[in-house]
Amino acid sequence: MSLIVQKFGGSSVANAERVFNVARIVTDTYQKGNNVIVVVSAQGDTTDDLIEKAKEINENASTREMDMLLACGEQISISLLAMAIEKIGCPVVSLTGWQAGFVTDSNHGMARIRRINKERIENEFAKKNIVIVAGFQGLNRYDDITTLGRGGSDTSAVALAAAMHADLCQIYTDVDGVYTADPRIVKHAQKLTEISFDEMLELASLGAQVLHNRSVEMAKKYNVNLEVRSSLVKKPGTIVKEVVSVEKMLIRGVARDNDVARISVVGLPDKPGIAFKVFSLLAGKKINVDIILQSIGRHGTKDISFTTSRSHKQAALDTLHEHMQSIGAEDIICEENISKISLVGAGMQSNPGVASKMFEALGEANINIQMISTSEIKISILIDINDSEKALNVIHDAFIHD
Repeated sequence: MSLIVQKFGGSSVANAERVFNVARIVTDTYQKGNNVIVVVSAQGDTTDDLIEKAKEINENASTREMDMLLACGEQISISLLAMAIEKIGCPVVSLTGWQAGFVTDSNHGMARIRRINKERIENEFAKKNIVIVAGFQGLNRYDDITTLGRGGSDTSAVALAAAMHADLCQIYTDVDGVYTADPRIVKHAQKLTEISFDEMLELASLGAQVLHNRSVEMAKKYNVNLEVRSSLVKKPGTIVKEVVSVEKMLIRGVARDNDVARISVVGLPDKPGIAFKVFSLLAGKKINVDIILQSIGRHGTKDISFTTSRSHKQAALDTLHEHMQSIGAEDIICEENISKISLVGAGMQSNPGVASKMFEALGEANINIQMISTSEIKISILIDINDSEKALNVIHDAFIHD
């Protein structure tokens, strides 16, 4: 008997018809003799609707009360799905995150899973039940409800698969796998049969929205077998695993991230310790920084530019303006009209011509590059946001052919 964890996103359970579709997928898996844990997100736009309701009452509601509110979305989904499975005639039980044993830290809105107490789920398996678990939520040591933040249901599913030593963790979405680029933007995008954890982690953190990077990190750490597949179409998906077979494909994918702001700190003193001063201020405010570029010092000064998410932009600007005098900056400039385009593939480690080929394709398309960042398996560039779709297509076509 195998243990299979199946996760369904909000669009997969958006209405009654889709809830029954999910119920049929789950019961088919169960009736083949498997133990099944199902992790479900809130229906459709439920989470966004709840956030809007909160804003009507209190724009600055505490994170604890927001968690209390937002956890309701998943609770609706699990009970409706359980009702659908009951109607089909299979034994089932729905559990909230805390009933399922999720213990987290107390970081409301972005909690981390500390452990999963497996006893309740094991007892339900002993009763031959399908177990449906609310994703995205847990309980801290003070018995307060917590939520896991963006992509939390993916993380819940992978954590359960790791804790329960599941044979497979299937992430069902509204796409039928991981593509070399967003197929809605890039006409020739191809579905991958498999991809390594490292490549998927890069794509997930660079804007590809199929899997959340926290869930991929966890899957890699505990070597969880992952499959991304569609809840709407019956066909094989993409396997995410530690090592993929050697293929001719040099590049795995191209990703776009428009949630980017570039901040330039101009006229800093050109002396040791200044970069530390700037970035320790940002780290103290828990502001994540991505691409960093420092200019060559001239006339005793230098400029430092970096990117951050738009949600962190204002906090970064406020922090830097507050400490302008102590860091010795002459000016602080922010640019939002930009996009980050990233090329990902483990094959580029042993192929020195990748960067020049990418830059050639962009040059021929008359697209200007503003910043560049590289690692062993990725090249990221910043460009004008109006060129982002064109850039995705020309880079994809340069490397990935039918």
